[in-house]
Amino acid sequence: MIDRRQFFKTAGIGTLGIMASTVLLQNSTFASNHRTSVTDSGFVPDLDIALAAMPGEIPLFRGRPTQVWRFKGKVLKGDPNRLVEIPGSYLGPIIKADTGDKVRIRLSNHLPDETIVHWHGLHVPADMDGHPRHVIPGGGSYLYEFLVKNRAGSYWYHPHPHGRTGYQVYGGLAGLFLVSDEEEKAAGLPAGEFDVPVVLQDRLFDGENQLIYSAGNPMASMNGMLGDRILVNGIPDFTLPVSTCAYRLRLLNGSNSRIYRLAWDDNRPLVVIGTDGGLLPQAIQRRYVFLSPGERIELYADFSDYQVGRESSLVSLPFDFGGMGNGPTGRGMMGGGTYGGNLPNGAGFTVLKIKAIRQARKNRPLPARLSRIDRLDPIDAKNFSYPRRFDLVMGHMRWTINGRTFQMHAVAEDETVRLGSLEVWEFNNRGGGMGMMGMMQQPHPIHLHGKQFQVLERRGVAHSGYVDEGWKDTVLLMPGERIRILVPFEDYPGLYLYHCHNLEHEDMGMMRNYSIRA
Repeated sequence: MIDRRQFFKTAGIGTLGIMASTVLLQNSTFASNHRTSVTDSGFVPDLDIALAAMPGEIPLFRGRPTQVWRFKGKVLKGDPNRLVEIPGSYLGPIIKADTGDKVRIRLSNHLPDETIVHWHGLHVPADMDGHPRHVIPGGGSYLYEFLVKNRAGSYWYHPHPHGRTGYQVYGGLAGLFLVSDEEEKAAGLPAGEFDVPVVLQDRLFDGENQLIYSAGNPMASMNGMLGDRILVNGIPDFTLPVSTCAYRLRLLNGSNSRIYRLAWDDNRPLVVIGTDGGLLPQAIQRRYVFLSPGERIELYADFSDYQVGRESSLVSLPFDFGGMGNGPTGRGMMGGGTYGGNLPNGAGFTVLKIKAIRQARKNRPLPARLSRIDRLDPIDAKNFSYPRRFDLVMGHMRWTINGRTFQMHAVAEDETVRLGSLEVWEFNNRGGGMGMMGMMQQPHPIHLHGKQFQVLERRGVAHSGYVDEGWKDTVLLMPGERIRILVPFEDYPGLYLYHCHNLEHEDMGMMRNYSIRA
């Protein structure tokens, strides 16, 4: 069994430490050719990390260990506390940086598959973003060097080879990338062991504890891969032990396709303090929150009214997103179905349990002001009157954007933007079109690479569980919804991606390039 209390002593964001398992990285996993490749770069990093993608195994259940693919890391230069492994988990090490840091990451691929890493939510140059045109074969390497320009927030990293992203993430390749800055520190939020990462994933296992990935099945490709076991930080049946005080919970939906409708089981409101791009100006309250693949929220969770021994749960409430035969739990023949599991998208379940284990002193109150966010003015948008429009629709049994699927280097005229401009982009989830396929409705979480944006407006199906405030890089559209976002295209020209973050939809082609040109 995993000592979860020990995990939160070691993996609390303010007390990052290198676990003993990184000792294996002293060996030939990281070859000297990486150093040779940066000799003349002129880039002097504050934080230099060797990161390897490799096969491994983890004892998640009794019996046979589960075979996984995983990231392992080692700090070559800088504070070793900037990297932490989660004990008992297949997830990659948590990387911690400050705004303004120069970061070098030397990726080496020890998988029997080509791969590349995308820094989800980070504002980096195009050749540092992890485009699939930059994949490296088994035995290959890739050098990342970038300045951390993002404000404080909870970002993450995962592989991005075309057609294989869902498979590789499902196998275990993912990790958090956390950024801090002075504004965040001034807010005085819960820190150390009270600042807790919560990575949500669902997986399907066979009788020998091995992962089942069935996206080759047409229905799984249409709906996305869904599992019947919920894992938190890579750990099944997770209980969070807490003191009777306030916590900062950083939630990432790291699932391939599952959407969570998060709520507390005792009906108290969720206190949301941050989204994809960091802290909100002030806390907001929601009865429940939708969290789609790739999205993050941060919660202020106050357990000061608990008595030691009290238990509660964070749950995912049932919901219906439409589709043929969909009922209140989303168990549609097409829209809400799954392949191989018994927990459809839209079903209700317990995400994790909370148990108070010790008494604590009184909290420092949550500040009224958390951060400053300057709202973009749509009047300043180059295309304010004529938004750039993208229709999300099924065509010829494939999910498409404006009727197109992914091409490695292709960029359409309406996918080219000017460096330094501000634009309005509109996404419309139109669903399956006419006839039988018109009944096949799917949610689509849309992610823009290399950029943070602000939500301008949302139309269509009304849900109160969206958190569109603050800076975002991923946004959920339910069937029939339309959304407009404001995107600033500053700093870096080049070729980037935008796509559905249902990883099976992405892999089957619901992804396109956009080009930023000077």
